[in-house]
Amino acid sequence: MNKQRIRETLLGLGADGLRATASAYEEYFASARLDRSEPIEADEHAQAVFARDLAAAVDHPVHDHAENLEKLRTTDFGPKSVVDEGAVVRIGNRNLVVSVPTAAFVCDGEEFMGISTRAPIFEAIQGKRAGESFCFNGREMVVELVT
Repeated sequence: MNKQRIRETLLGLGADGLRATASAYEEYFASARLDRSEPIEADEHAQAVFARDLAAAVDHPVHDHAENLEKLRTTDFGPKSVVDEGAVVRIGNRNLVVSVPTAAFVCDGEEFMGISTRAPIFEAIQGKRAGESFCFNGREMVVELVT
């Protein structure tokens, strides 16, 4: 398991997400502009208001993507012996990357999912070593791997 390849994959996915979200923001924002040199119909005004509201809703995710990218760039993905930020953890044959939340993704043929240090499961596993158990959602589980 190559943690640097996992980090590179996360950075690529994050950059793709940022580009897609920023593009959607720009598209919605552009359609919110009205041509003031001509009379404005009521439905044009309503559509512009709707587009402006959508642009505002997309603005927050743009900032989230940018913050996640910065977090990935600054997280230490070096070797870990306990669960902490930058660790890859296996629990129940599932691989978790402790850095930023992500959907499931594949790297080098293995499936991973990113979690943040604010995730409830992180609170349960923080500081654990491979072989140690913990309780989460009423279930006893074991940390199988920490790297």
